[in-house]
Amino acid sequence: MNETVKSDYREVNFDGLVGPTHNYAGLALGNVASMSHGGLVANPREAALQGLAKMKALMEAGYLQGVLPPQQRPDLGTLRALGFTGSDERVLARAAGEAPQLLRAVCSASSMWTANAATLTPSRDAPDGRVHFTPANLQSSFHRFLEPGTTGRVLAAIFSDPAHFAHHPALPATPAFSDEGAANHTRLAGEHGEAGVHLYVYGRQAFGWGTEERPAPQRFPARQTLEASQAVARQHGLSESQTVFAQQHPNAIDAGVFHNDVISVGNGPVLLYHEMAFLDEQAVLDELRGKLVTPLIPLRVPAEAVSLEDAVGSYLFNSQLLSNPDGSMTLVVPGECQENERVWRTLQDHLLAGANPIAEVVVKDVKQSMRNGGGPACLRLRVVLSAEERAALSGRVLLDEALHAELVAWVRCHYRDRLAPADLADPQLAAESLAALDELTRILKIGSVYPYQLS
Repeated sequence: MNETVKSDYREVNFDGLVGPTHNYAGLALGNVASMSHGGLVANPREAALQGLAKMKALMEAGYLQGVLPPQQRPDLGTLRALGFTGSDERVLARAAGEAPQLLRAVCSASSMWTANAATLTPSRDAPDGRVHFTPANLQSSFHRFLEPGTTGRVLAAIFSDPAHFAHHPALPATPAFSDEGAANHTRLAGEHGEAGVHLYVYGRQAFGWGTEERPAPQRFPARQTLEASQAVARQHGLSESQTVFAQQHPNAIDAGVFHNDVISVGNGPVLLYHEMAFLDEQAVLDELRGKLVTPLIPLRVPAEAVSLEDAVGSYLFNSQLLSNPDGSMTLVVPGECQENERVWRTLQDHLLAGANPIAEVVVKDVKQSMRNGGGPACLRLRVVLSAEERAALSGRVLLDEALHAELVAWVRCHYRDRLAPADLADPQLAAESLAALDELTRILKIGSVYPYQLS
């Protein structure tokens, strides 16, 4: 591929808008931040504005930034399917009285973490020359299992041109094919327009009969299976020479590393990772080196510098690693990294002072998301697109000054600045949310994607 064509490829970070029902329900087993903040009062307006502020800052710095809408919440259709009948007010009241955890689940705003929305393969790597998408089934958590249907419709509405984009169904929603999306997937390449190698990280193997017994986490569940990762790679037509499958270290999962993007982040040829990220670290590095065309740049952070506890508490590795035109990279970290002396010292002395492409560390405040267990990397789905593919996008989803201003005004109009778990039973909240989402689909020009719009 010539240099001009290679340079046409850019990465677009599609961030999820925080939904109007953003709350701290503590639903995510294995997510230490989510579990520890369960029951606290949330601020949906602040959360959405923090996310938009991060998007705007990156847009102004020259990075391509996209927007994905939240899910329809509360999901009254699911409550009715589970036997709650009557008016919306009656359904909410009964759920609050009889199954409060179920009500919290159908009000979750977890779709804001779009790193879990899907796994994708750029056209540069796919045999048919199209961008491939597979929505994650998220079957390991009920509140997230509700997302794939709407996620698939949203992705199909935005990436609608069949000449450029291919959409696959979510994998069967069974434990054997438990799939958590791009949070467990990293594409490594010399640059975005070069052929890449896809690193899929899994926590457990479902069909392991007759094979060597592998260590497993004892405290928290392993959410991603090897079989799910292999199935997504097959859907997208990737060959053995393009893929590496690595088991996440079970001790990391037990420490609260529920997804690989909490313990490693990759971009271009750089893999920034904690020494406890992979069960067989050296084998993973050797296989990546053997398959990458461009030399791998591994940046290993030892446990003596940053413990697993510090990694989970600061979300150092749940950062955005972004390419700059001059070949350098910028690392976007949450404010919690600056507040942790050991983590901040590692960033300054180990990364910025080292011989590697990371030239800048940018700190962003996403505390409302962090308290629920999601940092900067959780909030975005990375989509590598050529210039032609970017031109083929439907809707109004690439952020510019006008769209940002309109979305900020939309949030200020429709979002509450205080939401406690008890407020989830308020039928007025449900009405406010539907009104907000209806307006949002008009702003983004994506058509009808929500269940209430389709019915």
